[in-house]
Amino acid sequence: MSRTNTGTETASSLTGTVWLRDQVCEGLRDRIITGRLKPGDRLVERDVAEEFGVSRVPVREAIRILLGDGFLEALSPRRIVVKQLSRQDVENLFDMREALEVLAVRRAAERATDSQLRELAALLETARRATLSGRPERISRANTAFHHHIVELSGNELLATTLESLEGRLRWLFQQIDDPGPLWEEHRLLSAAITAADSETAAVCALRHVRHYRDVALQLLFE
Repeated sequence: MSRTNTGTETASSLTGTVWLRDQVCEGLRDRIITGRLKPGDRLVERDVAEEFGVSRVPVREAIRILLGDGFLEALSPRRIVVKQLSRQDVENLFDMREALEVLAVRRAAERATDSQLRELAALLETARRATLSGRPERISRANTAFHHHIVELSGNELLATTLESLEGRLRWLFQQIDDPGPLWEEHRLLSAAITAADSETAAVCALRHVRHYRDVALQLLFE
């Protein structure tokens, strides 16, 4: 066999392994965020591999990524469990969200175009219908899409990348908070300020929004 063929096969094998790893990683992350895997649940490589129909190699790599992302924790080298968020974990997440989201909505109010604002209004309506449905997963998806769009309106790619790294953990956190009605109302006020191009009011709404849910999260999870 030629070196070229060997190199091509090796590259193809690596690509396949990465694809399997990513599929397992996204599958496990989704199970954690939606609550199918709960804090304290143990992950066993063999069982995960059987569930996804893959070898242990991509499972091991996926677990390594989720450990780094803060979704899992290693109680021992052979005991990996879904992480139980500590009070400090939650405080840290909200500190980051407060700093970044206030900036995002301020820039969104300054830069949004008419077509982008129409999309924001449509996403707000989708979130309203999701809230009325009472289905947590649907509510989470709709509100995440709303916040995604605001970050897009900011026109700041670095800000978007930074917030994206926090998104999974924030969705996970909000799945554990049952307070959808007030959440939608705060999003409505936020949308109105952005649509009016009132960056100061938008920033105030965003700060109030984040701090309200910091208090809600800490009370529900720890008090």
